[in-house]
Amino acid sequence: MANIVWHEKFRIELDLTREDLGWESRPGLWELLYQMDRLYADRSVPVSERGLQCGGVCRKAGVVAWMYLRERNGRREAVHERSEDEDRHQAVLSDEHKAYQERIVRVSVADGHRADSEVRTPVGPRSWIQTDTLVQGPGGIRIGWEIQLSSAGREGPRSVKARATKASKHGITPAWHTDRSDYASRSDTHWTRSDNLPAEVIAKTGDLRVVSGFRALDFWRCDVRALYQCPNTSHRCGEWHVTPKPKDVFFDDLVRKTAAGLIVPVEHQLGSKAHRFWVTDVDRDRLEDHNAGRPVLPAVEPEDERELPHRASHRPPTCRPSAPVAAPPAGASVVGPAVTPPSVPIPPSSPARPVGAWPSLPTVPAQQAASCPPPPAVKPAVPRQPGPGDRVTATGRVLDWRSSERWSSEPGPCRYCSRATNLRDEDGVPSHKVCAESERLGQRSV
Repeated sequence: MANIVWHEKFRIELDLTREDLGWESRPGLWELLYQMDRLYADRSVPVSERGLQCGGVCRKAGVVAWMYLRERNGRREAVHERSEDEDRHQAVLSDEHKAYQERIVRVSVADGHRADSEVRTPVGPRSWIQTDTLVQGPGGIRIGWEIQLSSAGREGPRSVKARATKASKHGITPAWHTDRSDYASRSDTHWTRSDNLPAEVIAKTGDLRVVSGFRALDFWRCDVRALYQCPNTSHRCGEWHVTPKPKDVFFDDLVRKTAAGLIVPVEHQLGSKAHRFWVTDVDRDRLEDHNAGRPVLPAVEPEDERELPHRASHRPPTCRPSAPVAAPPAGASVVGPAVTPPSVPIPPSSPARPVGAWPSLPTVPAQQAASCPPPPAVKPAVPRQPGPGDRVTATGRVLDWRSSERWSSEPGPCRYCSRATNLRDEDGVPSHKVCAESERLGQRSV
């Protein structure tokens, strides 16, 4: 079959991919030619005498290939008279194309999946889907890999969009891979791209990087702390937005994880344009929650103080000792609870103690303790010993939130805002650094 037909008697070229055959000034041209060709067929006129030739590959090669017209399932077709003329339109697979097919099969089989090349999947009594390499994973997942290293049309029955839509309709997830940069900007299917490499490099078992087509989704609130511009307004709207960020992935990992359902295709609407790319299944679920209006849990990442501005903090120390350092003079009466002074000098008579060690609790005379016993429900506040990396200042202890003791592999709800965090405060309770400091600042200002 061919899309371009040369009419020898009319001396015109017909484009079957267009409704008017490329002749807008001649309405009803297809009906006229088709009825004429059917009349020739009814009278047993040979195809070589009907005046239709292949105007595409055959004519460029200088070969006269006769054709006849046909309508099938509402689709217009021009069919070659001889099969050898039809075979001329089948592009010979390049070495790079074969290397990609062999690598997909090798990686898939090594990971426990079924895979084969040049697979025909029946989708009707006289129709099928031809797939370069078909990979079958668990749970009925079928990934149809199409290696497109040559030119591919955008419209028509054999276009990328038509083939990808047909595959998706019959349960095959289309995965189109190329080495052409101009395909990366097309949105007719979910494209991935690697660099233009020779066949011997593609066939190796080493790392083959996919430089386009895979994204990591960044979910962010549109407030004054946002790093991106608001996509809807010129100011901060306070809503949640999604920004896809390009991310490299190895080709072998892409083949394995798509078959396992860990990397999936998504369609992200940005304005009036639909962007198609691959993401992890976790990002896909978060994107569905975002599009459905459900709350999206932020990604749990360690808070890094190196991203903070390099200037002194305007906040007071985050913690302070709750017991007096020096004992009261002999004969002095205890009026109320002890208050920590801003600076606690060590008396000359006090025994020397190592730098960074905490002072012991004051001793109270026995007579005074008997006359003023403490309430039974109140326990003396014993300050927690500093952990590794904590700093001890004159006004108290400042936690080092970058210390390994402040991090847990299991996220938990913050004791102040109930959002998930991996950080732990001095009591070992899940807490954000900002929440803990804000809480203590509020207590001191009271």
